[in-house]
Amino acid sequence: MISNIVHIDLNKIIPNKNQPRKIFDEKALKELSESIKNYGIIQPITVRKIYDDIYEIVAGERRYKAVKLLKMDTIPAVIIDAKEEDSAAMSLIENLQREDLDFIEEAMAFERLIEDFGLNQTQLAQKLGKSQSTIANKMRILKLPNSVKEKLREGNLTERHGRALLKIEDEEILLDIVDRIIKRDLNVSATEKLVNSIAEDINLKKKRDKRYVRNFINYKIYINTIKNAYNEIVKTGVEAKFEQEESDDYIEIKVKIPKKGM
Repeated sequence: MISNIVHIDLNKIIPNKNQPRKIFDEKALKELSESIKNYGIIQPITVRKIYDDIYEIVAGERRYKAVKLLKMDTIPAVIIDAKEEDSAAMSLIENLQREDLDFIEEAMAFERLIEDFGLNQTQLAQKLGKSQSTIANKMRILKLPNSVKEKLREGNLTERHGRALLKIEDEEILLDIVDRIIKRDLNVSATEKLVNSIAEDINLKKKRDKRYVRNFINYKIYINTIKNAYNEIVKTGVEAKFEQEESDDYIEIKVKIPKKGM
């Protein structure tokens, strides 16, 4: 249920803890506050009553912050009757419609709604008017390490740049790739080629390492077999000698058994 526009004291309003937007541009806020100072608030904020005379912002946190900069006492608002889950969804929808969120904030907001309100991707998709595959695809970006996500943000790279990185898991390699993308100003296609090339190199190295480990294990079995035979000889009282040398190409083992006394 929606009420008429009312003026609410700023000290009775709190930000929405589920606000998906975490970064507010200070310069843009100052510009908005100047606009409000000159022309007033054209669109009231939307709030919901949570207890007593305390209201939580559903939509319009930028306007609220701008008004606070002006040190105004009240702000025009529309009070709606909404549960916390619906309030969080409405806050996200407002930001999506205004295109105020970057792709990482958007994915984090999806994740938070799912975790906080026990929703699955299909239920969230229905609330937001999106397909389940869209939700799943956008949330994939969260698999990247935080340092990599932050670097994507700093470099103003796109969601498609970010998704191209998902083929690689190593954090240091990913950070190096993002540096290259930024320095070379690579588009998405060039980024995908770079990532594919590096991913192939990593896979080849893994195969070589596995082969090395397998061969090393085989060598150990052979060496232990010879050592066991040598130990059996020594147990009989024969003063045999065991020598082992290793080079880059082979392992050389010598067992010297004296003829004298046999």
